[in-house]
Amino acid sequence: MLTTLAVAGYRSLRDLVLPLDALTVITGPNGSGKSNLYRAMRLLAQSATGSLIAAIAREGGLPSLLWAGPEFGGTQGTVRREPIAVKLGYASDELGFLVDLGIPQTDPRNLFSRDPEIKREQVFAGPVAKPAALLIDRKGAATRVREDSWTTLAQALAPWESIVTDLADGDTGPELLTLRRTLSGWRFYDHFRVDADAPARAPQIGTRSHTLAHGGENLAAVWATIHDAGFGADLDDAVARAFTGARVQIEAVDGRFTLSMRQPGLLRPLAAGELSDGTLRYLLLCAALLPARPAPLLVLNEPEASLHPDLLDPLAELVAAASGQSQVIVVTHADRLAGALERAGALTHRLESTGRGTQVAGHGVLDRPAWNWGSRS
Repeated sequence: MLTTLAVAGYRSLRDLVLPLDALTVITGPNGSGKSNLYRAMRLLAQSATGSLIAAIAREGGLPSLLWAGPEFGGTQGTVRREPIAVKLGYASDELGFLVDLGIPQTDPRNLFSRDPEIKREQVFAGPVAKPAALLIDRKGAATRVREDSWTTLAQALAPWESIVTDLADGDTGPELLTLRRTLSGWRFYDHFRVDADAPARAPQIGTRSHTLAHGGENLAAVWATIHDAGFGADLDDAVARAFTGARVQIEAVDGRFTLSMRQPGLLRPLAAGELSDGTLRYLLLCAALLPARPAPLLVLNEPEASLHPDLLDPLAELVAAASGQSQVIVVTHADRLAGALERAGALTHRLESTGRGTQVAGHGVLDRPAWNWGSRS
């Protein structure tokens, strides 16, 4: 389980370190930094697929992501005294990881000048990347690995290469494999498509599917997989709590799966294409939160979108139940949902915008987990 999430230099997140629990809620008013925190977590996860650099380039390059305010709070001149950086990291019960991204040291006319450089990466044991806890330490092109003592690897990494995806497996032992599996297992869901042409409304080729796609297009296949694996009762209960007496069924015709919903008082089931936006979104959340193979981490961004207020309490019950199998982080501005999750035992962080960037309301120095970004030198 993740115990700490740390972000520095990313948009409004000048320097934010958050403790995490099995169920964590991130809430706050518009403009407080909730979406920035969600995007930062997604960027961190993209380290596992080798798409971190490309994702930053698509957002306009590192300069467009940087904290634009003063480095140390208050006012200062136009000359920066600290290295220009976006830093992302986490600590967990097993391993921690951090990455430090900087401005490319190339001719700005270069075709790849939007690609940031990876200046530093570390894999560590325990809650903090202190020297004694380091297992893999990358500075610039050089990487060293600790076994009984430090060994510097012969492989030199390019500025756009990461230890997570580009370091030779034979040199790094089980730690790197564990890191890759952890990051690649995280699941992010936000703003499912529920419009008239949404893929989730149409019949789809059905194969066993243990994970709901980000767009929800394999909803019917995931629903059938959950039932086939013997976990359908929880799914059916979640639907019945939200829509009294209703149940979802899956039909297969020529290999294509179709989802429909039976409701009391109706002579026939309603096909997915006939369901309201809110009903379909709730079913997508059910499939995301109660899969046959739970993910180590689920992150939901504004899951309340398009839902009727009466569905927020059933959604809170669904999220709380899911947190018994997966660690769950919910980013929401719905006070009713946040309150229901807090009553269910969630650790709640209320973000606020200040002149020093995004802060956690009510947090003092002692509320912040220990964290060490280290130095590039």
